[in-house]
Amino acid sequence: MESAARQDTLFLMAHIHLAWELGGGLGHAGRLKVLAHALLARGHEVSMSLRDVAHTHRVLADMDVPKLQAPVWLHRTAGMPPTQASLAEILIPSGYLEAQPLAGQVQAWRSMFKALRVDLVVGDYAPSALLAARSMGLPSASVGIGFYSPPAGQPLPCLREWEQVAPQRLATAEAHVLKTANAVLARLSAPLLPNVASLLLGDHPLLCTWPELDHYGRPPQSASWFGPNFLAQTGAPPEWPEGAGPKVFAYLKHEHEGHPGVLQALADEGCRVVCYQPEIASGKAPPVVSPLIHYSTRPVSLDAAMADADLCVSHGGEATLVQALLAGVPVLLMPMQLEQFLISRRVEDFGAGINGARFGAAPNWHSLLRRLLDDPSYRNSARAFAGRHGGQTQQQRTERIVDEFERVLKGGLT
Repeated sequence: MESAARQDTLFLMAHIHLAWELGGGLGHAGRLKVLAHALLARGHEVSMSLRDVAHTHRVLADMDVPKLQAPVWLHRTAGMPPTQASLAEILIPSGYLEAQPLAGQVQAWRSMFKALRVDLVVGDYAPSALLAARSMGLPSASVGIGFYSPPAGQPLPCLREWEQVAPQRLATAEAHVLKTANAVLARLSAPLLPNVASLLLGDHPLLCTWPELDHYGRPPQSASWFGPNFLAQTGAPPEWPEGAGPKVFAYLKHEHEGHPGVLQALADEGCRVVCYQPEIASGKAPPVVSPLIHYSTRPVSLDAAMADADLCVSHGGEATLVQALLAGVPVLLMPMQLEQFLISRRVEDFGAGINGARFGAAPNWHSLLRRLLDDPSYRNSARAFAGRHGGQTQQQRTERIVDEFERVLKGGLT
């Protein structure tokens, strides 16, 4: 009885470390914040390591947990192809070119985990953190979107299947990453990895997306789908311009060269637009001035905006995209990176939006907008998506993920 009681105490006081190593944007930090809140509510100890501790401070400032700088690769790797055709080609210039420097990075993770006395490592695009956990015999789990959660037990898929990428190129890159990672594990007398997918997935992969949004198009029956876990955008209520035109919410960034053109097209088509553009909120002049466009100086409450919107325009970031679709709102997507392009293709496949990048550098935005606003099939597809996935709340999805963490911990303590 005493042993069982001690085991329950250890379980309740488990220390879960949430790690983010690769990728940009605030989405990773937002996802980890959602998980941290749920773990703390259950009595666990939580710490975080972040690729970017500066720009995530605003998002995480209210989290009273240790927030550490993740050991990340800081150096450039010459000689890589101009475009990356697989996750292996992303990993090689991110620390997986040579075993010796990778070993230093893994040692930094190991030192962190030892100092914190971690019981479970959870990685959000954090392969080297998961590699360090494996080297220490620590249980690990991975969370995140399909892009960096590839199919288990298989060669890494080609990320640019519309191009003529030589199979040998993919195989060579994957073999190189596996050799480098296993060289580090061998030095530490740890079990070797069977494939590169296991490096990214850890011991217990939790696929935090839905089949329609999976970058690799896996069949629904091929995996357990936990659904997106993201930090819902809260903020100011939308201030819709006066008039009778369709309401459009736009979340755009200055780096996309097409953002002035799509805003002008929205105004020309008589749409009433609420636009959040971080650069304008920080004082940059609006690219298009029109009484039909309201530029919000603060982040906008997406729940409130999508409740009235007829269309959403964004770059394909997960939180904005999912909240639009769960509200039955069709989307015009303007991806800025490969990950966003792949998910935009998936949305277009099931008919809930249009991938603007498919039409070249200067699409006819007027034509695309008219299709989305006039053809009811786009809204019908978005509403069908909402009908399939709207029965479970964000909180319920998060609790299900945390249930899995506890199941792993309980297995490790028996």
